[in-house]
Amino acid sequence: MTDQKSALRDRARRERQQKFISCNFNVILKAPEIAAASTIASYISYEFEPSTTEINEAFLRDGKLLVLPRINGQHLEWVKWDGDPEKLVTKKKISEPIGPALEDLSSIGAIVVPALRIDQSGYRLGQGGGYYDRALPQLTAWKIGLVYAGELNSEALPHEAHDIPLDAAASPSIVVRFNR
Repeated sequence: MTDQKSALRDRARRERQQKFISCNFNVILKAPEIAAASTIASYISYEFEPSTTEINEAFLRDGKLLVLPRINGQHLEWVKWDGDPEKLVTKKKISEPIGPALEDLSSIGAIVVPALRIDQSGYRLGQGGGYYDRALPQLTAWKIGLVYAGELNSEALPHEAHDIPLDAAASPSIVVRFNR
């Protein structure tokens, strides 16, 4: 299954790069689950990923506590970020927040998750590091992935027993909730 996922990732990255058009994902700001969350976990997008810049700014403007992931060994920890780019450090391509890790993960009401593809059951194809696969079981938050139009798969993606399906996916124009 690892070879199959690896081939899918390579194809998805190539297609994303070839079709890349910058756009925003503000459509998720209207989701009731986002509106109800006082603490939101997100990430800083890079290269051809769906941009989180505008939604992260909106979360902060709306008075939400925004936490971003930081890699600690094989796991993610979540760190409060106030929007100040000086409080980020970039390792390889990933920008991570500086500061103490959030101790109470139950306070996170919603999490925005990166994905290359998402299928109709909510399973995502990630970048392949497994960090979100290890992090998502620790969170009770509403889970939404960001993908461009055309990256919602009608065919099931390969997944393993440890993979956690998302609750929803967002493209630039629509939020799709998965029935489970």
